[in-house]
Formats: sequence, C-alpha cells, structure tokens
Amino acid sequence: MNSDKITEQQNSASSHIDEQSVSEILEIINGEDIGVPLAVQKSLPLIEVFINELAPRFRDGGCLFYVGSGTSGRLGVLDAAECPPTYRTDPEMVQGIIAGGYDALVRSIEGAEDYLEDGAQVVSDHNITANDTVMGITASSSTPFVLGALKESKKIGALTGLIVCNKLPHLEYVDHMISLIVGPEVITGSTRMKAGTATKLVLNMITTTLMIKLNKTYGNLMVDLKASNKKLWDRGTRIISHLTGLNYDNSFQLLQSGNGEVKTAVVMNKKNCTYDDGVQLLKSVRGSLKKALEEC
Repeated sequence: MNSDKITEQQNSASSHIDEQSVSEILEIINGEDIGVPLAVQKSLPLIEVFINELAPRFRDGGCLFYVGSGTSGRLGVLDAAECPPTYRTDPEMVQGIIAGGYDALVRSIEGAEDYLEDGAQVVSDHNITANDTVMGITASSSTPFVLGALKESKKIGALTGLIVCNKLPHLEYVDHMISLIVGPEVITGSTRMKAGTATKLVLNMITTTLMIKLNKTYGNLMVDLKASNKKLWDRGTRIISHLTGLNYDNSFQLLQSGNGEVKTAVVMNKKNCTYDDGVQLLKSVRGSLKKALEEC
C-alpha cells in the first residue's frame, strides 16, 4: 500500500494484527506508542521558537487559535477549553476551532474539512486580527479547511503555525512548521492514535509553557486557579496551607476571604492586607506571586 504521506502508509508491525490475541494486540499498540515522545523530542527546538514568538503577543493581548478537523480539531478545542479552569484565563485567550462547528465535537461530519473557503471564513467569524496567532493542526498536512484558515490569517498579518505528522510541506503562509514523525499508524490512516497522542503532547507543552511564562504558576503549583467546585476549593486550600503554613481550616477561610483566588489569598496573608490591596499588588507585578511575595 503505497502513499507519499507517512500517516497513510501501512505499518509492518501490525500488518497481521487481526490474527493476534488480545494480549498481542495490546503489546503491538503499546510498542508503537512508546516511540511517540521520542518523535516529539526531536521537534522541541521548533516548538521553542514558536513559543518564544507567541509569548510576547499574549502579553500584548493577542489570542491563540487552534484550527483543525476531526481528531485534530477536537484536541485543539480540548486544550483551549482546559485553560480557563486550570489557569483562570479569559476564555478568549486560547480558542479551538473545528471544521463543522460544535456538532463535529461529538460526531464525524464528513466533508466539513474539504473547503479552503470555509477555513478562510472562520478568520472573520472569530474576529482574528494581526495581534493573534493561528496554529493549524492536520496530521496529513493537507486538510483544506486548515490551510484556508492559515492562508487567510497570514493575509491579515497574524502569526501562523502548523502541526503535522508528515514531512514538512513548503507553505509560504506558515511562519512556524512543527513536524511530528511518529510513523505509520497501527491501523492504517487512523491518526487518532499515534498522531493524535503526539499532537496532545505538543498542545500541552505550548499552553503549559505559556502559562508558566505568564506567571500562572508558583514553582509547579497551580496558584492562579479560581476555586469553582469542590475539587478546586480543596486544591486551592492545600496550596495555601503549603505556602503559608496555616492549617487546612484556616487556609480554607483565607481562600474564601480571597474570593476563591489562591494568589490573592496568599498575598493577603503575607502582607496582612485587604482583598483589593492584594489584587492591586499582583497587578503591579504582572501577576507574579513570587515577585509579590518579595514585595511583602
């Protein structure tokens, strides 16, 4: 089975997978998955360059848009959706766009990815500007919807990037190309598997690194969370207890006084100040809890 696209080639390791036992099938899948992080590792320099250009645009109010179809689109939407509850970001800061819209998140919409003009249209539909960044995601490297969005984004001056799982195509309208060569899939062409796993790893890296550089963490603690459910109230309380030395009950009361905001609550404790003063101090140091505590 010949193809110039790696993601469409047949994997010799699984060519007789239908004759294997359940245990053997699992071993084959796991054996192929082991190589995914190594493939991502080879592209770390490319990811670094992209993040270094994206970070200052974030600080200046720009937004990041992921654009994809099928599995790629769903992964982009997932990564974007997890930023507000994890890092208390504005929902518009990171957004996921999937071909076919909301319905495509839960069921396949055939043909939604096939038109360049549909991809171009989402640029105006989402009010994307020259301050923003558009990262396309397409394992095959040739999805028309994604390429149409990137081409239109470049026209208006936005920063553009593309994550693929094939050899890098030459596209003059893409500023940053990130290729993740994970090899043929266990099931030929099923890019929800290794290609999807590699993509998820890279999206995790992009947003996590950005949030760290935007002072959303203190060490590796998720200090910029906003307590909004039982789990987050508990996590926030434990973080405050760790940073202040207060017992659990007093830490919980402090978090309540801080309107559920961990960073503000810690500053209130260390500086013995009001909620409003804590908020202002954090704003003066661009949200850095470390710098705010140095001020204290």
